[in-house]
Amino acid sequence: MAQTDNKKFFENLSGAGKAIAVLTSGGDAQGMNAAVRAVVRMGIYVGAKVYFVHEGYQGMVDGGDNIKEATWESVSSMLQMGGTVIGSARCKDFRMHEGRLKAAHNLVQRGITNLCVIGGDGSLTGANLFRKEWSGLLAELVQQGLIDEEASQKYSALHIVGMVGSIDNDFSILAWICKKPMIGMVFALDGEMMLPTVKQDAVFCLSVCASDWVLIPEMPPEDGWEEKMCQKLSALVVQRLGFDTRVTILGHVQRGGTPSAFDRILASRMGVEAVLALLETTANTPACVVSLCGNQSVRLPLMECVQMTQQVQKAMDEKRFEEAVQLRGRCICYILFVTCSSNFNVAVLNVGAPAAGMNAAVRSAVRVGISEGHKMFAVSDGFEGFYKGQIKEIKWADVGGWTGQGGSLLGTKRTLPAKHIDKIAEQMQKYNINALLVIGGFEAFLGIMELLAARATFEELCVPMVMVPATVSNNVPGSDLSIGADTALNAITFTCDRIKQSASGTKHRVFIIETMGGYCGYLASVGGLAAGADAAYIFEEPFDIRELQSNVEHLTEKMKTSIQRGLVLRYLSIYLSIYLNENSNENYTTDFIYQLYSEEGKGVFDCRKNVLGHMQQGGAPSPFDRNFGTKIAAKAMQWISKKLNESYRKGMKDNSYAFHVVMKQTFLKLSIELNHHLTFFLTCAVVHEALSICHLVKA
Repeated sequence: MAQTDNKKFFENLSGAGKAIAVLTSGGDAQGMNAAVRAVVRMGIYVGAKVYFVHEGYQGMVDGGDNIKEATWESVSSMLQMGGTVIGSARCKDFRMHEGRLKAAHNLVQRGITNLCVIGGDGSLTGANLFRKEWSGLLAELVQQGLIDEEASQKYSALHIVGMVGSIDNDFSILAWICKKPMIGMVFALDGEMMLPTVKQDAVFCLSVCASDWVLIPEMPPEDGWEEKMCQKLSALVVQRLGFDTRVTILGHVQRGGTPSAFDRILASRMGVEAVLALLETTANTPACVVSLCGNQSVRLPLMECVQMTQQVQKAMDEKRFEEAVQLRGRCICYILFVTCSSNFNVAVLNVGAPAAGMNAAVRSAVRVGISEGHKMFAVSDGFEGFYKGQIKEIKWADVGGWTGQGGSLLGTKRTLPAKHIDKIAEQMQKYNINALLVIGGFEAFLGIMELLAARATFEELCVPMVMVPATVSNNVPGSDLSIGADTALNAITFTCDRIKQSASGTKHRVFIIETMGGYCGYLASVGGLAAGADAAYIFEEPFDIRELQSNVEHLTEKMKTSIQRGLVLRYLSIYLSIYLNENSNENYTTDFIYQLYSEEGKGVFDCRKNVLGHMQQGGAPSPFDRNFGTKIAAKAMQWISKKLNESYRKGMKDNSYAFHVVMKQTFLKLSIELNHHLTFFLTCAVVHEALSICHLVKA
């Protein structure tokens, strides 16, 4: 129903008679091109004219060829490109009244009264000032005879929507991709102590790179920090410890590179939301900025956001650093290790298929557990290893270097516990296991449910149990996002980028691409959105031969049109793609769809099939998954500690049944609660929502 309602909502919107201009301003940020692409295609989809403003505000002031009408085809192949293809510049002229007067004249000449600005707080503040001055600027243009009174009345209101494009993430969003090259550089310098000093980026490095020390302006070190650091690290400063030291400034490597799947999806959703905001605005609607709250796009008052950003700097200038951290919000968060003592034993295991980020989660759980005084036990090979007694204590140093490792170093299997509940109960009694942390996918979910069902028979199972979702399929009930899904999406996205390049010498080709995911269409739909697919076939949305035929006819017509127009666009006349997940339909399989497109496309396009396979599951975890696994496992351990303390204060025997009931009621909600504590959150978590956008922002 949600999908149907979204389609009706989009169909009822009309941008007829409206003109939208999009510009990028300030420093480059990966994902800007995806945002521009989404604004252009969503605008055209609803019937509006859309214009590029090249070179930011400077292009708006200069006018001429800097302001050009965009077409659907003009944003083809932009999705995977870093930086901004329409240019970005800081403009001194726009800061002056005369410059803004010229910009207003250039917009009115083209009938543009809707402006989408992608940039930082300075760019958005300038846009809001431009909006406030608009009526006065038009009056001046009338007085100077540059426009007539009719034009002044017709274009009397300027509507502004902002999207934050900044790698610093010091305003709101669009700051993810800078972490990927930065993390890669830090790991390439493994063995050398790094001192990142880039605000949230530094905190992020602390989380995903297992940094030993971090310095940020929002929380400067106390006096005497050098001695404390040397005592804790025992290696850093040549003069005091005699070790060799190197300093590496990452610089613009953080700003360059191909945007990640996260940034492409985030920017696409924000671009669509920006157009919707412009269509719904009135003359009295204040300027807004499109942001992200949880996994939903939201609109926030632009100047309130700007003022909050400025308050952070003011708090730092006045040395109110705790307030500065709070004002930053959840983008700066950290785990304070406070050594405690307890007599609790906690076991951690991986269940199901390997997922990138599992090791980061295990490392975080072990170290947080040890810091809270627990004795941590590692179970090898999932529930199978559990009943076989493959259990051993794991220490702080044992998980060193695990954050960037792919797969599951503990070992993981899909075996469910039901047939061996008695042996698992024996092992829990033998090792006196007081709590269980299971990191895995759907099998882990089922396994926990089987253990819960056996509590009435085996008292040893009446302990706190937590599941942390970790699967590339992202199909764990009750959770919006699983560890490993982002890495899989990046693998799909970057592989498809290479597939596009493979077709660069061959025109008119369609690729049929099969993703993993079983009966869950998350990877196919969201991966298709990130890579710019023309269609996505998934199990959740039944399709038949008529829909397949309609899509074939659409692609055929699209190819023929490109031939008639003589288009030589980078990928339009070269590459189109169809995504489907492996179990999307029992009969309309990948082979069937490939043969259908091959037969129907004869003489117009040829067809190729690609089954991405287990490459989606392997490899080093993405920065997102390292951060996600670290945070969610830490939160899970804190929850376990809380439940253990509550249980043993009341008496475990008296509390076990009550906890059983609570677990049944809250188990599905736990992972959602943990997800909302995260700074960065994958945007297209709901398959239907991703699909409705995918229909609009097609390649």
